[in-house]
Order: sequence, then structure tokens, then C-alpha cells
Amino acid sequence: MLEVTHEGTKDVKRERKHALIKQSELFKIQQGDSIVEVQKRFIYIVNHLVGFGKEFDKGELNIKVLKCIHRSWLPKVTTISESRDLSTKTNCIV
Repeated sequence: MLEVTHEGTKDVKRERKHALIKQSELFKIQQGDSIVEVQKRFIYIVNHLVGFGKEFDKGELNIKVLKCIHRSWLPKVTTISESRDLSTKTNCIV
């Protein structure tokens, strides 16, 4: 009973998970966002999905962040992507 009260029913959990997956798929860095704001939003989504049992590897998360960066940063994104092994890099944003 406590679990249902605090976490919701299975249907509620499923809907939360699907909403978070949708947020992660549509995640974009908006012009004017600070790195701190972006990091907070991204980590919130990732941590909650991990709580629902989704697994991520470092490369997947790093690539997701790099794909979301505003066009004005494209040369820097290209340089980062080409110069580093993104599967082992831990500090792109997470």
C-alpha cells in the first residue's frame, strides 16, 4: 500500500517512464541556456530513467548531448567528436 501511495500504480509508473523517454528523445539545448541549466535537465531525465531500470553507456549519453548542442557550436562539437573516444569520456555533461 505504501509503494502505491508514494510511487503510484504500475500504470502510473509506466506513464512516467514513457514521458521521461519522450523528454530524452526530444531533449534540446536552447540558445541562451547555461551549461548548468542543461546539465540539471539532462541529469534529471537520465537519473529518473535509470531509476526505472533503463541502462545507458557513457558514449550514448555523450553523443546525445553533442547532438543537442546549438548549431553555433558545431565546429567545437565536430572537434570533440573526432578527437576523443566518447565511450570512455565522462565529463561531456554527465
